[in-house]
Formats: sequence, C-alpha cells, structure tokens
Amino acid sequence: MDQLRGKSSEQELIIQKARKRVIESIGNNMDLYGITQSIGHLYGLLFFQNKPMTLDEMGEAMEMSKTSMSTGVRTLVDLKMVNKVWEKGSRKDLYEVEMDWFQTFADFFGLKWRKAIEINLSSLRKSKTDLINLNNQYPDDTSLQEILSTDIEKIDEAIRYYIWLGRLIDSFESGEIFNLVPKDSPGTKD
Repeated sequence: MDQLRGKSSEQELIIQKARKRVIESIGNNMDLYGITQSIGHLYGLLFFQNKPMTLDEMGEAMEMSKTSMSTGVRTLVDLKMVNKVWEKGSRKDLYEVEMDWFQTFADFFGLKWRKAIEINLSSLRKSKTDLINLNNQYPDDTSLQEILSTDIEKIDEAIRYYIWLGRLIDSFESGEIFNLVPKDSPGTKD
C-alpha cells in the first residue's frame, strides 16, 4: 500500500484495520446485488485505491488468479459498479470504482426491476387476455364468470402495481427520486 508509506506502524495498522472492516462489510452485503462475497471484497479493495488498478495488481492484492479477477471485474463492470478507464502510457486495462453509490444503486435496481416488470407484465397481460377470451366463450356460465371476474380483478391490481414500479424506476433513472429523497438531508451526516 504505497499510499501508507511514511506512516507509523500504529497509524498504518489502524487504517488497514478500518479498511478491512469496511471491505468485509461490503463483501457480506453484496448478495443484495446478486454477487458473491469475494467479488464484494474486490469491490472493497478497489474502493480504497486512489488510482485505477490492473487485473494483475488486483490478483496480487487479493491473492487470487487473474482469471478470477477478470470474472469479478467483468461482473462489477456489467453492474456499473466499476468502470474501465484509460491511462496514458498504459497498455493494460485499468479499473476503478464508480464512486457515486446513489447512481450505482439506481442503475442496478433499475435494471433488475425493469427486467422483472417486463416479464411479469407480459405474463399478466397474456393471462388476462386468455381469461377474457374464456369469459367471452361462456357468457352464460355464471359460476365461471365469477371466477374469471375475480381473477381478472387480481391481475388488474398486479398490472397497476407493475406500472407504478415502472414509474418509480423512471424516477431513479432520471434522478427525480433525489428531489423526493435528497442524497443529503439535514442532520444525516456523521
């Protein structure tokens, strides 16, 4: 850790212990993003770097293979949690953490939720169409009409929810959510 050069061993120990605690915490909570603890630790390592890192540097720091680092970094890049950067004079790929955690959250959950909405709305609308068609085929069957009416109402309520969720995602993607829930509120800074 070049950035700690010149610090006393006590200072270095305290800094390393504090960083390790944060990295462990990040790793333990990365399941929220659907990624493994080791990839979370990689994210934590990159978080504390003051410069972009190569796969070789990451592998050395984490004592893992370049292949493992490549897989982990690719996952983090796909999730928009890590960015590939260019540095003059370097022929190796370099990576750094996306420091805007608010945007990382919005991008990740927006992407996941949007996919779920599309799948669920498609199923709900197809099912509703099937039930309406069945309803139209047997207009005189009152017991069937009751069942279909109840199911269609439930489906309509689910569709209403997913349309609302789509608008919520729109507010994440546009940044409008931060007007409703500001990034910093009075009294929230530690």
